[in-house]
Amino acid sequence: MTVLSTRNLETFYGAIMALRGVSIDVDQGEIVTILGANGAGKTTLMKTIAGLMDPEKGTIDFMGDQIAGLDPDRVVQKGIALVPEGREVFPYLTIEENLRLGAYTRRDSSADDLDLVYEYFPILKERRRQAAGFLSGGQQQMLAIGRGLMARPRLMMLDEPSLGLSPLLTQEIFGIIARLNAEQGVTMLLVEQNAHIALATAHKGYVLEMGRIVMAGSTEKLRASDDIQEFYLGRTGETQRDQKRWKRRKTWR
Repeated sequence: MTVLSTRNLETFYGAIMALRGVSIDVDQGEIVTILGANGAGKTTLMKTIAGLMDPEKGTIDFMGDQIAGLDPDRVVQKGIALVPEGREVFPYLTIEENLRLGAYTRRDSSADDLDLVYEYFPILKERRRQAAGFLSGGQQQMLAIGRGLMARPRLMMLDEPSLGLSPLLTQEIFGIIARLNAEQGVTMLLVEQNAHIALATAHKGYVLEMGRIVMAGSTEKLRASDDIQEFYLGRTGETQRDQKRWKRRKTWR
């Protein structure tokens, strides 16, 4: 079952086109990753789906409903939770207050979900009465993911969850992401510059360059691609990198 489907999305920053006809699909139970360099349009895609930016053209279908142009609170109510780049926790509120804000739009009890968050992130339970601003970067990322889970989303979108984290913490965070998908069935759309760990965690992926999808497929297919290996996984080419990249841009499939 397809949870999210975008078709021919075009989004602008003023006169600058940031998304150029982007079409992606996310099926239920999948982790789908979006790869791309800085400025490729990854965060813009997330913001457009979340209702923080309005597309100029194109459609966003979520669980059979068209949500393009909806206000962000309506998008959350539909079942999409965004874990933003940079965590964006409320530093003066306690950890538990931050988590409960994630369930603000819900009408039912969130007690079970709070227990679930504490099960996956026991450090948050230990420090639940402390102000979120005193957490480390990794703990704030755990809090941001936990806050997203509190909305009980049909789709969780994670924007650069490894940003500013050590390799060890990155492994820990992505291990929890994989567990949430496998054990709780959380469907995820993941933007990540660390292509190694993104491709190891996700089921399929898309590559964005200059606002366009230039490659898509299973993570096995992407890892096997010479283009992905050279430009995202760090394999050294035999000729000058920029010259080879210019030639290889024409080989994307």
